[in-house]
Amino acid sequence: MQTAANCAQPIRKIVIVGGGTAGWMTAAALSNALQQGCQITLVESDEIGTVGVGEATIPPIRVFNRTLGIDENTFLKATQGSFKLGIQFVNWGKQGHQYFHPFGNYGRQFDMVNFHHYWLAAYQQGKAATLDDYCMAWGAATAGRFAPPIPDTRNVLSTYEYAYHFDAGLYARFLRQYAEQRGVRRIEGKVTQVKQNAISGFIEAVQLEDNQLIEGELFIDCSGFRGLLIEQTLQTGYLDWSHWLPCDRAWAVPTARGDFTPYTRSTAHEAGWQWRIPLQHRTGNGHVFSSQFTSEQTALDRLLQNLDAKTLAEPRMLKFVTGRRQKFWHKNVVAIGLSSGFLEPLESTSIHLIQAGIAKLLALFPDTAFEQDLVDEYNRIAIKEIENIRDFIILHYHLTQRTDSELWRYCASMPIPDNLQYKIKQFKRSGHLVSGEMDLFGNASWLAVHIGQFNLPQKTDALLAYRTVDSVAWLAKLRQGIQYAATQLPTHQQYIERYCAAPASSLNV
Repeated sequence: MQTAANCAQPIRKIVIVGGGTAGWMTAAALSNALQQGCQITLVESDEIGTVGVGEATIPPIRVFNRTLGIDENTFLKATQGSFKLGIQFVNWGKQGHQYFHPFGNYGRQFDMVNFHHYWLAAYQQGKAATLDDYCMAWGAATAGRFAPPIPDTRNVLSTYEYAYHFDAGLYARFLRQYAEQRGVRRIEGKVTQVKQNAISGFIEAVQLEDNQLIEGELFIDCSGFRGLLIEQTLQTGYLDWSHWLPCDRAWAVPTARGDFTPYTRSTAHEAGWQWRIPLQHRTGNGHVFSSQFTSEQTALDRLLQNLDAKTLAEPRMLKFVTGRRQKFWHKNVVAIGLSSGFLEPLESTSIHLIQAGIAKLLALFPDTAFEQDLVDEYNRIAIKEIENIRDFIILHYHLTQRTDSELWRYCASMPIPDNLQYKIKQFKRSGHLVSGEMDLFGNASWLAVHIGQFNLPQKTDALLAYRTVDSVAWLAKLRQGIQYAATQLPTHQQYIERYCAAPASSLNV
């Protein structure tokens, strides 16, 4: 006797509802992976705007582009892109202080004792500089220089990673062209009705304003905060995390291009923080803030007072509730992008979460049986991933010595997730970095925030007592080597001009 699973067929029709970065990243990846035998339709409306402020990324975006066969320089030219070696945090631990979250490692690992313990031992004696000074990513970033890392692991120029800054709207346009060349069909129109199967509740089609019916077997919800399919239709439910991450608004405004740094800057203010993201043709700026602790007008004034170039457009307001859907995949709908949840862009994870959702979908791609085991595993991984990122972002708020405003006093004293409390305690006691399942951010990232925001370990690794390395001399030599290596790199501007400058005619788009 044949079961329903035995009768299942390959999926032949996929409908993506919504465009923007999420929709076109999904369309591009699916068209590349499925190649033939499946019709992919993307429905979007030019009248419905996209959020479009996510312009900073983390290193895994390079894997996504490479998997699609996209040439790095071609992509950067098309998206007004620049390079990113990490994020500089200003005024987070306390006012007047800054630190760097690098892409890559600190120092060079040569022993089973982690580098930060050698640094800590010397620092406690007053014989070491800040941790940033032993990081090649910061050595290059602070000098305004960039080139890709070299493959020779004996050289300190191999110890960093990089990501990009780019115009998210231009990236979506770039991927649209890629996807349409591979057979993706785009339909312009607003969804006015969603047709569900009366028995299973599965979505069978979406109807547009002109009554056109778009049928499908698998539906991808890229409709943004609205969650047109996953929430408005399937009523999956939303888990609110604003008690841990109280920021719920952002002003965004572009300015003329100023200092062309190969890194993002995040500057903490009294009720939130400000981003600065340099592109080839402009600089992206915004102020993420909590309406519980300041007014929208005060937040806007704070942003405009702290810009380093003239504005190019009127500021735009974005409202959000930090959290996630109860399920990312429900029935035959997978939510990708803002429809699945939202984490503020403090660590540039918005585009990565799109990428991660796509990767999981391809790894667990269903047939028409939509076996529940696949759905459950997708949700299990997705929930673990976003909760780990959530905890890393909470870490920035909670590890603060600022008492100058209500927001920071609240964040320093608020109860935090047990997992995160355990990680903080372990590092404080012994400098032990606790790794968890599905952690996007590795040890160097956690180390950057712990040390950068004054959660210094009370003692060093016990194994140091059995070492004869002169850590003070070794650290001095390492620091000198990083400073010298940085001078051997071209400036960020020189590298862009040499390999991936956008055409002059597009610099004012």
